[in-house]
Amino acid sequence: MSIFTLGAMAQYKVIANKSNAATSITKDEVASYLLKKKKTWASGAAVVPVDQRANSEVRKAFSSAVVGKSVGAVKSYWQQAVFSGKGTPPVEKANDQDVIDFVKANQGAIGYVSSGADISGVKELKVN
Repeated sequence: MSIFTLGAMAQYKVIANKSNAATSITKDEVASYLLKKKKTWASGAAVVPVDQRANSEVRKAFSSAVVGKSVGAVKSYWQQAVFSGKGTPPVEKANDQDVIDFVKANQGAIGYVSSGADISGVKELKVN
């Protein structure tokens, strides 16, 4: 059981590498980047998405609110993509700090963390 319960308010922050020129992003764009349907930023740089572990509360909230699917449905999407040779899922990290470290280290990275996470070293993208 998790330490906190996620309510109806946004319980996540979408983050990107500090070098990214974007300051805001739509929910559809975030979903497209995380599902690897859109592979480049407006600048032309490659998008490097990172996901949280499947059983994390923040992933459940993010998947539902942004992708519009349960974590299980997203996992199913990736299983079909892998099986058909059409793609591989984003790397999964164990917690907020691991996601932040990954985003810091990869210029085109985009990910999400809990709303209370200290995101020093990366930038938050406002989701419209």
